[in-house]
Amino acid sequence: MLLCTDGLFSCPCFDFLEVLIISIKELTINEDIEAKEVRVIDIDGSQLGIMETSKAIEIAYGKDLDLVCMSPNTDPVVCKIMDYGKYRFDQAKREKESRKNQKVVEMKEIRLGLATDTHDFETKGNHAIRFLKDGHKVKVSIRFRGRELGHPEIGIENMERFAEYCAEYSVVEKPAKMEGRNMLMFLAPKPTK
Repeated sequence: MLLCTDGLFSCPCFDFLEVLIISIKELTINEDIEAKEVRVIDIDGSQLGIMETSKAIEIAYGKDLDLVCMSPNTDPVVCKIMDYGKYRFDQAKREKESRKNQKVVEMKEIRLGLATDTHDFETKGNHAIRFLKDGHKVKVSIRFRGRELGHPEIGIENMERFAEYCAEYSVVEKPAKMEGRNMLMFLAPKPTK
């Protein structure tokens, strides 16, 4: 239970401000580095050796750059002299580029019936092929009603026929299987060579 006291929230089990802190991997820079001695790497990648933190900060400031703690858990701590603003900008740009290149695979669903007519079957098959060509996975389902539950073999035949119809563009990821009143089958697009 959160209580409001003077505009601030408090809770007996945790400090509310801790909840608001978002865990972003920030590197410590310049005066925030707490180690007494650090191993310093110059901007060109050459090692300057182990020295006191204050001296390393002076060297970095002398070059109009920052001293950035790259590996805080080693002994001694490893720091690099660099332009921290440019580093953050490049890192954000790389992350944005990698997100742009990611492909989200969507799951599309096609519903068949036990007595789906030939034309309807072909139409649904063509929709599935279009989804597969676009790189989406396809979930094929048949819902059994009433007495249809006594004939799962007809559903399996329909599923196999559907998988055969889409075989040029798909691979059966999970074969037809009964789950309650539904029979499900999953198709994935064929890997491109």
